[in-house]
Amino acid sequence: MNGDLGVALELFKVTKRFGAVTALEGVSLRVGAGERLAIVGPSGSGKTTLLRLVAGLERPDAGSIRLGGETVADARAGVWVPPERRRVGFVFQDGALFPHLTALGNVEFGLWRLPRRLRRRRALEALARVEALHLAERYPHELSGGEQQRVALARALAPEPQILLLDEPFAHLDEGLRRRLRGELKALLDALGTTALIVTHDPHEAQELGDRVARLERGRLKRLETAPTAPQLDDLPVAR
Repeated sequence: MNGDLGVALELFKVTKRFGAVTALEGVSLRVGAGERLAIVGPSGSGKTTLLRLVAGLERPDAGSIRLGGETVADARAGVWVPPERRRVGFVFQDGALFPHLTALGNVEFGLWRLPRRLRRRRALEALARVEALHLAERYPHELSGGEQQRVALARALAPEPQILLLDEPFAHLDEGLRRRLRGELKALLDALGTTALIVTHDPHEAQELGDRVARLERGRLKRLETAPTAPQLDDLPVAR
């Protein structure tokens, strides 16, 4: 973790409700620049909601969020920065590729502000980075699950985001492929120095990918600890 480079993400007492259901309640968290934070917890604990709030896909009902020192959401002050103005990359659980675009077209989609020649070059570089350059002209239905996730990762990384959000990116893959892709993802994030929030239900995956592990329960942050010293998540101290 490159914590000496500053704080990439700050959540302060963030609360999000959906009608009568409280998805997150009073969550405060800091993530250092270059750090990988793994987030674990049972279904319905608020893990995906937290990612969506950081990405700007949801608005908090209370609290504030800062990215790279900039306030992107503050419920009390009425501050709101839309998703397209946040330098955030998002890898969804199912990849969420556009079926009518090739792998290359999917990666280029997130670079639409760039001139066409530069957009093509950056997209090809991103595919090469995740070892998927040979898939450039294939469509999503021609790709395996692992290949789709490689393309989705390339699409998220191509715009050079401040922070990368991954929502159980390997959930639908078999264990052997999951293990291989986990190792490749960890090596890639290390090489790029990319700050990342990684949601997973698998404690072993959290320990392997995260510099720290946070546990959510019923919308509250219950535990937060450095991954190598946290083999038993239930024994971690309560976050203050």
